Amino acid sequence: MPKYKIQKSPFTVPTTDGKLIEEIWGNSTGNSQISIAHMVALPNWSEPFQTPDFDEFTYIIKGKKQFEIDGETVVLETGQSILIQKGARVRYSNPFAEPCDYMAICLPAFSMDLVNREE
Repeated sequence: MPKYKIQKSPFTVPTTDGKLIEEIWGNSTGNSQISIAHMVALPNWSEPFQTPDFDEFTYIIKGKKQFEIDGETVVLETGQSILIQKGARVRYSNPFAEPCDYMAICLPAFSMDLVNREE
């Protein structure tokens, strides 16, 4: 039996806000230790604030993304990355004119039980 697994079809997470979320590895593949996802946030997209129980790494492939982290606003551009540690209050958005194409890695894996989104 090989000691590798090839992922050929990411799980497309259903959304209602137009954001593309393709989970490559994570709970959808039976791995609760890590999630790796490719995402595209359309212009003027935003999420509610959240205080996740996981660390989240974000790498910007193309475009810009805004992060509001514990009261500070940070904007990342193409080629930049950030680690937001678990327990930080964060809101993700794309208030810019172009879509933002990015990768996100969560440790442990992203789940609605761990994200702690505000209403």
